[in-house]
Amino acid sequence: MSNAKPPIQSKSRSSRRLFMASSSAAAASFFIGGKALAADPEFVIKLGTTAPAGTPWEKALKSWKRRVKKATEGRVKIKAYWGGALGDEQTIVDRVARGGVQVAGGSAGGYSNKVPELEGIELPYLFPTLKAADRALDSSYDFVDQLLNRRGFKLLFYSENGRRSIGLKGGFVKSPADLKGKKMRSQQTDAHIDTWRGLGASPVPMPVTEVLSSLQTGVVDGFDNTPLFTFAASWYQAVDHFTLTQHSYQPGIIAMNKDYWESLPPDIQTALLGDPAAEARKHRKMVRAMEPVLVENFRSAGIAVHESTKAEKAAFAKATKSAHAKFRKKHSGDGSKLLAKFEAAM
Repeated sequence: MSNAKPPIQSKSRSSRRLFMASSSAAAASFFIGGKALAADPEFVIKLGTTAPAGTPWEKALKSWKRRVKKATEGRVKIKAYWGGALGDEQTIVDRVARGGVQVAGGSAGGYSNKVPELEGIELPYLFPTLKAADRALDSSYDFVDQLLNRRGFKLLFYSENGRRSIGLKGGFVKSPADLKGKKMRSQQTDAHIDTWRGLGASPVPMPVTEVLSSLQTGVVDGFDNTPLFTFAASWYQAVDHFTLTQHSYQPGIIAMNKDYWESLPPDIQTALLGDPAAEARKHRKMVRAMEPVLVENFRSAGIAVHESTKAEKAAFAKATKSAHAKFRKKHSGDGSKLLAKFEAAM
């Protein structure tokens, strides 16, 4: 038997072979079938919203996601969590403020636990028309951004929920007297609670995730929201009358954690922001196109629909003036200044 030892490979040849193998593997990860694959995104941005999947909100936000991905050549991935998967609106806003989630998509009232002046946007009959609401909000973009900045957020663009109306078991709401003694689900802000009190109802503040079961078990008799959200959240299943009071216009606000925003390279910021006015117009158009269809869907579902008359709306507006007065008293500084900007724009 020979005592000869096998030749020892040099480290340089072994290392070179290892490098070539790893390089081939790396190349294979980027090229399959002759096509280049994108590398992992440099920035993964979490967006939380209570907006359900399968709605115009999802369509509009997915359009924004695609635009950002294209503009950044895949460096940014926006990962959306729909339908309250990250909590109710105020919980999501809190998480964005802390930095665990980067973007919140919610109503103006949803931000009120951090930026209380914003709940003034949802005061009853503040905007006489949708065009007036658009002018007021668009002209006040910079001021709203400043309010958010001071509390740790960066405004990206407006979205839309729409005009809120009243769903109820047992009848229409043609006057404030029809709400006397009724337990009505309220969004968790003073502006909404004071609106219900002005109308003679008993407000029961609760997050959207609890409303359907509360309607079904009689904890509340009704609610207010837009036709779109009423269907998306299946609340329509628990009422038999829907009155188109259209008493409160509710925009959506898409805002990012300010510290995270400031940590991003300028080109990424530019891509995320795009044209805020154009983004808002796109979202509004998608949501508003659905409303006539949804109103007919109420009837198809066996729900009676009443469109409030001009005189009925005037009576509701008069009854809820107290909500405006309370807001102005509580927010005599920036809150009142925001309302003044709206009035000037309209």
